[in-house]
Amino acid sequence: MKQLTKAEEDIMQILWKLGEANVAAIIDELPEPKPAYNTVSTIVRILEAKEFVDYRKEGRGHVYFPLVHKQEYTHQSVTKLVEGYFQGSFKSMVSFFMKKNDISIKELESILHEIDKEQSK
Repeated sequence: MKQLTKAEEDIMQILWKLGEANVAAIIDELPEPKPAYNTVSTIVRILEAKEFVDYRKEGRGHVYFPLVHKQEYTHQSVTKLVEGYFQGSFKSMVSFFMKKNDISIKELESILHEIDKEQSK
């Protein structure tokens, strides 16, 4: 799966949230200052070329929808993060975030509980 730029990921976040949208609806969800219509339209077409979105014709325009699920992209992104920065070690990543974010024992226990819950599925 291809990596997305920040701008592409911002558009995908909106499409994942809305489920489907035309360019105008995407722009409505973006923060100020709003980008130009043509800018957003170009990014959506890039996402289409990368096979992250598809569209259906509606009237004279297009309604875009995600082809890649958010969970699938998140998993791929986290895996790349762990492999690229922590030599594939989840333990190293957790240790890094604990040191940098001052995670409490209670928060760590909660994380471990969630991991145990997922592993027992």
